[in-house]
Formats: sequence, C-alpha cells, structure tokens
Amino acid sequence: MKMNVLSKKNDSRRRFFAPSVLAFALMQAGAFGAAHAQAATPEPVLASAGTLKADSFGPLKHVNAGLLNVAYAEVGPADGPVVILLHGWPYDIHSYSEVAPLLAAKGYRVLIPYARGYGDTHFLSDKTVRNGQPAALASDVIDFMDALKINKAVLGGYDWGARSANIVSALWPERVEALVSVSGYLIGNQAAGKNPLPPKAELQWWYQFYFATERGQAGYEKNRHDFARLIWELASPKWTFDDATFDRSAVALDNPDHVAITIFNYRWRLGMVQGEPQYEALEQRLAKAPVITVPTITMEGDANGAPHPAAEDYAKRFTGKYEYRLINGGIGHNLPQEDPQAFAKAIIDADHL
Repeated sequence: MKMNVLSKKNDSRRRFFAPSVLAFALMQAGAFGAAHAQAATPEPVLASAGTLKADSFGPLKHVNAGLLNVAYAEVGPADGPVVILLHGWPYDIHSYSEVAPLLAAKGYRVLIPYARGYGDTHFLSDKTVRNGQPAALASDVIDFMDALKINKAVLGGYDWGARSANIVSALWPERVEALVSVSGYLIGNQAAGKNPLPPKAELQWWYQFYFATERGQAGYEKNRHDFARLIWELASPKWTFDDATFDRSAVALDNPDHVAITIFNYRWRLGMVQGEPQYEALEQRLAKAPVITVPTITMEGDANGAPHPAAEDYAKRFTGKYEYRLINGGIGHNLPQEDPQAFAKAIIDADHL
C-alpha cells in the first residue's frame, strides 16, 4: 500500500509522506462528473484483494428499521465503538470482508448493512414506493442506527455508500463520530444533474442514460450480473478479481427490488422521477451543498475508472479536521475491497483526528 496524504485542520494544511498526485479532469458541480486519477507507475494490485477468501461474516442479523427489515453483518465486540460501513452499486457488503476483521481486531463493533434493494434486506410493506433517491438511502442509515439504539458511529463508504455517509454527516452531524468517504464529497441534486458535461465526461455516465430508457431497465433486469461485472471491470481496470469473488457479491443483486431501486436512483438524478414528499425537506437542504463538519478522511484510488470528483474541487466542503489520501498501486473504485488495509487504517485514523 502506498498513499499520499493531505491534511487540513482548522483550515490549515500540511503534507505527509510524498507529494500528493491530483490528476483529475473537470467535474460537474454537485458531485457529478468524470475523471481518472493517474499514478505515474502503478504497481500491480495484490492478488489477495481480488481472490475469494473464507467469508468472515457468518450468519447475518436482521432488524426492523423504518421502512425496511435490514440484513446486516456484525463483527467485533458488542461493547466496542461502532463503525458502520456502507456499500455501493453494484456491489455488496463483501466489499468489507477483509476490512471488518481488521477493525474488529482493534476493538471496533463493525456493522455492515445491505442497502435497500440488495441482499436479504426487504421492505416491510408491498405498498412502499421502491424509492432510490439519495435522501431515502441516507434516512435508512439513521433508521438502522435508531433501531439498534446507536447514538453515534464512525461512518465509512464508497460509491452510493459514500454518498449516504456524506448526507448523514451533513444533515445529522451529531450522529457521526467521524467519516471516511471514498471519492470525497458526493452530495448532489437534481438541478446540478441537468447541467451538461463535456462529451468525454458524459461518456462515462453511459449507464445513467441507458437506465433512462425502458430498454435500459429491461436490459438490466435481464442481464444484471453481466452488467455488474462490466461495471466492476470499467470502474477498477487493474483489479484482478476472480469469478468466485464476483459471484459472491452478485447474489445480492437478485433482490426483487434491486432493479427498481437502481433505475429510480439514476432517473432521479436526471430529474425524470420525483422523490417522495417525506424527503423533500431533506433534499432542499442537500441542494444547498451543505458543508460537512465532522472529522473526515477522503480517499481515492489512483486507478479509479468510475466518474468521480477532483479532490481540490471538494476540499472546502469539509470544514472540520480533514485529510485526503490518494492510494497508489492500481487501486480502483471499490477501494475497501481492493486495498482493505488502507481503508481500515483510514477508519481508525479518522476516529482519532
């Protein structure tokens, strides 16, 4: 693991280790855009990061939380400080299969819930809208914490999970001990989603436009595993995961609500569908791009092939103790699974900022 670190405490910055490499392209405001982080001489990704190991989670637990019955893994001592790890699309909780035991060994109680539309998490009512808007996903995290009587936790995430962690940190900072966010500040809004990007940036969002069509919805329903594998390969071009590793996570996409949640999420970003009224007040607050005040470490892999914002563009959105880390060595979009040591270290360090 090699990483470059920038730190900001009380609006001052200092460098650690080697100079940071920030080679990103122009981004759209509101956390939409495209860029490839680049390292001059990427090192091969360790095979262990893409090779299936024994499942460390064991039987899942379940809890009724808000609109959902949430399936989740729990690792570590029951009385330890709580870490909640949130997965992205189209991935699942096994992105943290190696992170969780590292944190548990340090005394943390690690909780890894399946998001709505994934794995064994299901809605309590057939009448509930299969809503994938960001405020709904973030509200699920608060409901999960409330159901388990967790007052405060360290949050970590990537992709959709990072966005949910961002939103919880911005809107409910009193519930967040610290934040680790892969790809930084990801709070967006529908107004920003209407802004066109340069052609090469739009190309990286091809799947969003595909999902805007009925053909796209039907195609994802029919080919969700093949589609997910393609996203994995494009988002992490240097990650040599094996079939068993992919298949273990792909099962989570067989959730009967998965396609509906996915399509809703991406159509909502384009303003093609509207969210539910109970989330409107939250979305209005999020549309103002609220700052995040909790201690935060943001991270990026040097070979992230997915659209992501440039670190220098979002740094000012974090007004508390803050560090940015570029993880070298061919690390892509699914950073916790590709470099679990780096992600676990960030969780521990963020908790001590």
